[in-house]
Amino acid sequence: MSYTVSATDLGNIRLNEPEEVNAVLQNIALILATPKGSAPMYRDFGLAQDFVDKPAPAARALMIVRTREAIEQWEPRAEFVNADFEESTLKPGRSIPTVEVVIHAGSG
Repeated sequence: MSYTVSATDLGNIRLNEPEEVNAVLQNIALILATPKGSAPMYRDFGLAQDFVDKPAPAARALMIVRTREAIEQWEPRAEFVNADFEESTLKPGRSIPTVEVVIHAGSG
């Protein structure tokens, strides 16, 4: 079964989430919402931002690669399937990734 998650899904974050699927989805939303290098004492965490200021087609291709890499590194219980991007209505020029993943419960 696959699930979709976006960086905008952080509104209902729960510490110590008891349900594994919800915990994995929450972790992925946190990865997507965190620019790499912005977390003190944890500088490698998050999504690399080297796609910023690139032409849109190149930026989207690079965003897919960086999203996949970040999920593989930081949330091994999830398998990246696909990514789509929505343009932010509040911040023109900003793309918000929505990721489809398969969760391998009990493998973390």
